[in-house]
Amino acid sequence: MTFRPPAAAIFDVDGTLIDSVDFHAQAWAEAFAEFGVTAPFEKVRRQIGKGGDKLMPVFLSPAQLKDFGEELDAFRGGHFKRKYLAQLRPFAGVRALFERLTADGIRIALASSAKPDELEVYKRIAQIEDLLDAQTSAEDAAETKPAPDIFHAALRQLPSVPKDRILVFGDTPYDALAAGKAGLRSIGVLCGGFPRSSLSRAGCLAVYRSPSNILVQYEAVFRTMNDKR
Repeated sequence: MTFRPPAAAIFDVDGTLIDSVDFHAQAWAEAFAEFGVTAPFEKVRRQIGKGGDKLMPVFLSPAQLKDFGEELDAFRGGHFKRKYLAQLRPFAGVRALFERLTADGIRIALASSAKPDELEVYKRIAQIEDLLDAQTSAEDAAETKPAPDIFHAALRQLPSVPKDRILVFGDTPYDALAAGKAGLRSIGVLCGGFPRSSLSRAGCLAVYRSPSNILVQYEAVFRTMNDKR
């Protein structure tokens, strides 16, 4: 089949472009402990990829959410920035992949559940600030992933691009589920730590190891998209 790249690519950030999942999970676990709630790291880690609005109810009762949910979320944000933000690094190949996409005329958008100020830091860490056409963050969505709101927001910033010419990249089943609900197809990456089976079950067309692996397999990735139209 002739190579036909998509018109746009939408990327999750945490765990897809930035090696941050363990740090987020640790910050959440420590924040819960600060408020007297037991939330084991491994259990928290399986929830990373959701926004705080979807993650906290897994560990807090409705009464606890009402009583101190907002305070806990705010504490978690500050704690993460103070203790872990400086330790974040991009996965190998992120900028090179974005440069290849840009060279092929593919528009690039970010669709992240991160808060806007965090997203700005992530863009600098990944060195992709000059390669983006659009971005959305937690403030652009009434509900975070796995609700589709963040992808609907991204689509509004890509108004001339048909959905069947867009491909989503993410590391969690919540990315794939949210993309599917928005009528978009997705590719999974394993670098965020979720197993291949969970990404496939959530609807990913294919699963690759990392951004650098996507770059190496570049044309094969988009042939998968064309083959499964």
